[in-house]
Amino acid sequence: MSNQGSSASHSVAFRVMRLCRPSFNVDPPLRIDPDDLFFGEDYFDDPSAPSSADLITPDSDPSYRDRFLLHHFSDSMGLSGLLVLPQSFGAIYLGETFCSYISINNSSNFEVREVIIKAEIQTERQRILLLDTSKSPVDTIRAGGRYDFIVEHDVKELGPHTLVCTALYNDGDGERKYLPQFFKFIVANPLSVRTKVRVVKETTFLEACIENHTKSNLFMDQVDFEPAQHYSALILRGDGHHAEKDSPTSETFKPPILIRSGGGIYNYLYQLKSSLDDSAQTKVEGSNVLGKLQITWRTNLGEPGRLQTQQILGTPTTKKEVELQVVEVPSIINLQIPFTLKLNLTNLTEKKLGPFEVSVSQNVLFGENVVMINGLQSMVLSQIEALGSTNFHLNLIATKPGIQRITGITVFDTREMKSYDPLPDLEIFVDLD
Repeated sequence: MSNQGSSASHSVAFRVMRLCRPSFNVDPPLRIDPDDLFFGEDYFDDPSAPSSADLITPDSDPSYRDRFLLHHFSDSMGLSGLLVLPQSFGAIYLGETFCSYISINNSSNFEVREVIIKAEIQTERQRILLLDTSKSPVDTIRAGGRYDFIVEHDVKELGPHTLVCTALYNDGDGERKYLPQFFKFIVANPLSVRTKVRVVKETTFLEACIENHTKSNLFMDQVDFEPAQHYSALILRGDGHHAEKDSPTSETFKPPILIRSGGGIYNYLYQLKSSLDDSAQTKVEGSNVLGKLQITWRTNLGEPGRLQTQQILGTPTTKKEVELQVVEVPSIINLQIPFTLKLNLTNLTEKKLGPFEVSVSQNVLFGENVVMINGLQSMVLSQIEALGSTNFHLNLIATKPGIQRITGITVFDTREMKSYDPLPDLEIFVDLD
């Protein structure tokens, strides 16, 4: 943390220390066999050497097999039982709680009076007040004395931050003085979250890859997906124990997941299902919003952190304006004899559409159509009210026997001058009789 602001002409000055938990003192043990110190590793490989039984102690192992065995469970940890206080200001990460111990010291030979202290956090977007003693100033700070206080701030923005400490006071001569001091620090991103969305039939799968960018191991307490309205979420695990969100038995005693420092990753997989059918899905504004991730973690000594992602988007839904469907097909269709196909046209918008023309377009892939309209080559339909529908009959005739396709039935809006997607191909059997 860099300090800006001169206090040379002032009786008081601020000192800022970061409050954070200590770390373990790790002292990795050097595991050797004591006999190595006296004889060397290859001494007993020499056949002319004296018997090892005459030279080694009963507790030693001439084969060196037990050299790296742990005689106590704490041996592998290298923990000395001591804690190390932070030696520097350290890194500050998004989602953590910044906690600072601030001391205003009176270095003069006289006391200062009526001290009004303010502490603020300033970012590129906003200024947040942490402490203000305007309504109850500090009466006096004696010569050589100090006044201490602690401030906390939940870090919610990346980039440069400035801790602004100011003091308004009366010095020994009764002169009112103003001291500003600025302490700058940078907030970094502890995690990166990469997502992939795949749609398989009616089910959406969301994969979230979380990478640890800090210098500390992170223990993930919670990585929950909060689905958007009309969606339900199920977290999938490799062990087959899948958990529904908000389930009564939702992982009450689950162990935290470790993501190691310096680039460790962990993948989560969620299965999402929509409670809406396809037609209703197109009417929901912003229906490609799937939801967001809520992530909470702790460091080695339990310091908490929390992040929330932005809304995660799925495959954009194409909003249909109209939908053309087959209602009824005759059970028997004879060659060169007209038949009637019953269709339904639905208006999926909130406004009136039409009038429409229904026609059979030429199929480029298969050449001339085998099934054509019998009579006028287009049929006119009147306007359809918002979210309304209408049934109509189309007179067709088949020109070839066997299994044939009805293709190219298209709807054209004569007012908007636009065509809609044609009816999917429909297979029929044409009888010779």
